[in-house]
Amino acid sequence: MNAINEPPFQPRSGTEAAEVLFNTPVSGEYRHMAVSCSPLAASAAPGQFFQLLCPAPPGEAPFFRRPMSLYGADPASGTVEFLYKVTGTGTRGLATLGSGDRLDMLGPLGHGFTLQPGWRNIVVVGRGAGLATLGPLARAAKARGIGITAILSARRPELVVSAALFREQGAEVLSVTESEGTSDPAQVEVLLRRLIAEGRCDAFFTCGSARLLRVQQSLATEFGLPGQVAMEQQMACGLGMCFCCVREFNVGGSIVHKRVCWDGPVFDMREALP
Repeated sequence: MNAINEPPFQPRSGTEAAEVLFNTPVSGEYRHMAVSCSPLAASAAPGQFFQLLCPAPPGEAPFFRRPMSLYGADPASGTVEFLYKVTGTGTRGLATLGSGDRLDMLGPLGHGFTLQPGWRNIVVVGRGAGLATLGPLARAAKARGIGITAILSARRPELVVSAALFREQGAEVLSVTESEGTSDPAQVEVLLRRLIAEGRCDAFFTCGSARLLRVQQSLATEFGLPGQVAMEQQMACGLGMCFCCVREFNVGGSIVHKRVCWDGPVFDMREALP
């Protein structure tokens, strides 16, 4: 029975067998997949994720669903996109899917990014899988008239995925890589300080690198800037029931435990413990 004045429970997610539209390689390590899905799934917001039931590659057997961050969602066309790195059993199974195949997915899940009224410019800093998680912010910021600068980090230039997506939405893209000697946190800090000095950073958004998170946390404290971080964590259920994804956070000077899937995966940058 519902409590007095409490609205009826409305599920925020559901399971479905989405149809794969394409699943193509974009580099030696990443693949870009789009599926045709329900209006509920296509309503996913930047920063949310799905739990995917990956097919079993030959000789292997994925046990749990795999959490996969949203790379794009279009309610008008009824599609959802994922950008993923092929690293283990689950993603090797995903890589076997082709056009017309079915993908069992649960979502959208979690709390996503928030763009505040009054912001004129934001800075996005990502590395690795974080480059996919942060990608949807490009469209969301443009739709709200917010300028965006994306600092995208990777080992080599060809692994800087999402750069085209950001540029298509009018963002300035700064690529920093290990092979070119430009991705060191100290060098990224120089870039961030320049953007702050130029009045081009009303807030930070980040995912994928603990070292770069610490740089942004320090600058956010120094200049009184807000920030949000999408946390990466192993998950089993994705619904907050198994407590597999609990992490520690510093909230008001006290260490508290939160479930990344249920309380996040996007958190206040000031609370995150890298």
